[in-house]
Amino acid sequence: MADKGTLPQAHQIRDLINQLAVIIKTAQVYDLTNSTVQNALSRMAELVNDFVFSHDVLAIDLVGDYFYVNETRVRYSTQHMGNFDFLVDQFKAHDLGTLAVEGRVSAEDLSTFLQAFISSAGSKEPFLRLSEGLSSVGSLRIGPFKAAGGQDGGDLDMRKQVKRTYFNAVSYIKGVMSQIKTGEKTGMKRAKRIIESVVDRMLDDENLLIGMTAIKDYDEYTYHHSVNVSILAIALGQRLGLPKGELRELGLVALFHDIGKIEVPPEILNKPSELNDDEWEIMRRHPFWGLETILKLKRLDRSSIRAAITAVEHHITIGLSGYPRVSPAHEIDIYSRIVMIADRYDAMTSARVYSRTAMAPEKALQLIAKDAGITVDPLLTKVFVRMIGIFPIGTFVLLDTGELGLVSGGHGLSADRPSVMLIADQGGNRLEGTRIDLTEKDEEGRFLRSIVKTADPAAYGISLAEFLL
Repeated sequence: MADKGTLPQAHQIRDLINQLAVIIKTAQVYDLTNSTVQNALSRMAELVNDFVFSHDVLAIDLVGDYFYVNETRVRYSTQHMGNFDFLVDQFKAHDLGTLAVEGRVSAEDLSTFLQAFISSAGSKEPFLRLSEGLSSVGSLRIGPFKAAGGQDGGDLDMRKQVKRTYFNAVSYIKGVMSQIKTGEKTGMKRAKRIIESVVDRMLDDENLLIGMTAIKDYDEYTYHHSVNVSILAIALGQRLGLPKGELRELGLVALFHDIGKIEVPPEILNKPSELNDDEWEIMRRHPFWGLETILKLKRLDRSSIRAAITAVEHHITIGLSGYPRVSPAHEIDIYSRIVMIADRYDAMTSARVYSRTAMAPEKALQLIAKDAGITVDPLLTKVFVRMIGIFPIGTFVLLDTGELGLVSGGHGLSADRPSVMLIADQGGNRLEGTRIDLTEKDEEGRFLRSIVKTADPAAYGISLAEFLL
């Protein structure tokens, strides 16, 4: 057995890449239940588990036209050239750049991957389909394809990258919560990789990523909320000037802030009316349950300890009210203060089981600002309100021209005149999403368009997600 952390040997790498090509080729010819496919899957599982046992993680990355395994470039051989070329084409066809294994996998796990891989072929967005199909397999992680030199391959523009990063994070938190519920041992290694991608996208285009938090999935609120809070926390941390390493840690902490809710009975968590006193008492235990859950994860480190602290503190106000109760000398961690603001904002602006109508973003900001210095940190609140803006990205607005639009970006010099994506004309006819700048004026110096008011998209039969995506 190789020592942990040693470099993988060339023959191990070649065998893994070759066998991955073999199982995909075989699955394209035979049904997944066929003995030939099953034998190939068993062989692949054996190779993968031996590798992970020796090196902790298996990360297969396609960069340009070359594969790297754990950052070691795969040396092609004449014997395996056909399979290697085939696999490159398959990865690119699925917009797949990374396939990582973090933990033991079974032949059944690999069968799930194969099924998702085959079914997503030919899809308009194969990477998203593949990611959705893998949500139940916690030990597998995928990432989008990037061409050599850091440039995206083909038509993978920034908007697609941001979208994929967002849904990859949602898929992850959904999977890890499912793992914990079933008692499966898990860790934060994969989460760190995902948050690293989120931070990279934040540094690339803050507006696009913050805009994704306007997606509010009523049926999967908990998962979207966890990712939204993470994104908002990272954005606030970036505004505060935190270095990249701390942004990653903050994003990880925020992603796990509500992990304790997996212990809340579904009939309480999804109750369509207000909770009674006994039910509230149970709900208030979720910070402690979050603390316990995180401390039970594999391989505790600094980041997981910070996550445990925020899980237990994110409902404690700066005046030390809220829950759980703490001593008068307690000092709230800075990450907890940031997460509290992001958590409140996303919760207020989301439709919930007991409140189908979400609060307008500007109203939520007003309420949070009103509590500055009382329950939330005043300095952090000031920075957060300025970051989100008068008309946050994703706000549905009515213009003085009678057109309907969606705020798609801010304007540094005119906070009340953001860029807007038009989605309906004066007659209510759908538009293709033309983007306009509300600072534009006519020849006489008058603004071409202005915002009259914000509106509820549901009242117009419009889904924000349809346009944000």
